[in-house]
Amino acid sequence: MPFDGITTKKIITELQNIIIGGKINKVFIPNRNEILLSIYTKGKNETLLINVSSSYYRMHLTHNTKPNPITPFHFCMVLRKHLIGYVIKNISSEGLDRVVTIDLQGYNELNDVTNKKLIIELMGKYSNVVLTNEKGIIIDSLKHFASSETSREILPAHPYLPVENTKKDILHVSQSEFIEDILQQKLPIAKAVSSLYTGISTTFIQYQLENFIKEDSLSSLYTAILQIYHHLADYTRLAVYEKDYTVEYGQSAETTSEFLERFYAKKEEIALLSSYRNNLLKLVLANLNRITKKLQVIQEKQKECDEMDTFRIYGELLTANLYQISSDYRKSTITLNNFYEENTPIIIPLNTTMCPADNAKNYFKKYHKLKNTREIIAKQKQEFSLLLDYLQSIIFELENAQTLEDIDEIYEEITENHVLKLGENSSELKTDSSAKVKKVAQKKNVSTIEPLTYCVDGFTFLVGKNNKQNDYLSTKVARNEDLWFHTKDFHGSHGILKCNGSFDKVTQDTIIACAKIVVSHSKAKNSSNVPVDYCFAKYVKKPSGSKPGMVIYTHNKTVYVTP
Repeated sequence: MPFDGITTKKIITELQNIIIGGKINKVFIPNRNEILLSIYTKGKNETLLINVSSSYYRMHLTHNTKPNPITPFHFCMVLRKHLIGYVIKNISSEGLDRVVTIDLQGYNELNDVTNKKLIIELMGKYSNVVLTNEKGIIIDSLKHFASSETSREILPAHPYLPVENTKKDILHVSQSEFIEDILQQKLPIAKAVSSLYTGISTTFIQYQLENFIKEDSLSSLYTAILQIYHHLADYTRLAVYEKDYTVEYGQSAETTSEFLERFYAKKEEIALLSSYRNNLLKLVLANLNRITKKLQVIQEKQKECDEMDTFRIYGELLTANLYQISSDYRKSTITLNNFYEENTPIIIPLNTTMCPADNAKNYFKKYHKLKNTREIIAKQKQEFSLLLDYLQSIIFELENAQTLEDIDEIYEEITENHVLKLGENSSELKTDSSAKVKKVAQKKNVSTIEPLTYCVDGFTFLVGKNNKQNDYLSTKVARNEDLWFHTKDFHGSHGILKCNGSFDKVTQDTIIACAKIVVSHSKAKNSSNVPVDYCFAKYVKKPSGSKPGMVIYTHNKTVYVTP
């Protein structure tokens, strides 16, 4: 990750001017990987965020708040006991090391001046926050590590041992030694520098080589690294590079903390969006597979029901010929003339434990049983087919959802309709959306998210983002003379062209433009020559009890477009 030693040093230089002299007045730990320290400094409150997750480890000032757990974490209570009221005397790190030390001073229970250290180790999966007393004894830590897990123990009442660093410090290496070290590695320059020297990421080196080092010059690279280090406070800024970021020369309107907060907020939102979507997709696909298997069972039952007329014929032929069949007939088959097929001989299997009359009754019983079964499975097949179609529409919505709010609304839709087996822990899938807004929306049966809006030849064209929006647009927003659009035979959004009494001004080009927009929001968006149905909204009806997004329509016309 790009939060290397150079970035660490830059954020420290910023924090030194802001939080030194400040007093800690609140401590929060919203989750297992984050600590928030509220610091009163220079007449206002600042919040220092410390994140020790393996992917997003960092520290910076933040303005974002996060909900706290009902029961505080143990380390949170320890920090509140030992840090509230303490003043920050210094914040520092050694060279480009990613271990930050915050020196604190306050008063103990006996009103004696005491010193403590909050040590922040930003080292990937081994990132940690350790609180020590003035003698270097660990009071407690966010994560506990035994000697079997790492090269040192991080446990309460044990002495704090500094992190062993096997890499060189570039600040104490000459230019000639630097060049010799890199040449001996026989690796790409960025990887060689990162593997040899502490606190320097491959991202930082690659950025320097691509943008500032015009030649493949190790001496120029060495000079650039030292110059950036010595001018971190005044002449450098953070800049996005590919999917990461790095330090570069230049001025910026935002502080280092503001950049880091914006960058990681976006990154965490994308990660949460992906996780939330994947969890819901997994849930929907599991239910889709369950419905598919049920439909397969129904198909097999239907094949069995196809034989019911044969059983009826067997029963009728046996009954019609009982007068000429002996009651003690016990053979496994009997051959009779089938009067349904011009008296063609037919072989009828018999149960040897029954008389012919009982065999006839048994065949009639099988016939009536299969007849009833066919009626039942016909209804089940229709029900499961509609449900399967609905689940496929949910998958389409999830694949096209762009925000957490979009997925939240899809989650609300499937829970309200009770079409999925959600499981006991399904509530963990939800995000922290506004419960109040959603409660009002549910009462009104409307979406909490605005539909997509387009301007087509001066007309407003509305497109739903999900099934609930589709229903709302098609049955509530649309007026009789508005035009309704939907891709034919493909899952997708409903579109409403608001004519506002000016339908006579709607041209064929306008209709084609609207059809293209609808296709671009459908499962056929990568296809060509896609059929799109359109009609007046007054001809669109929603059957009672149907699933969200499902409507029937008449008087429609069809256009073929390529998005």
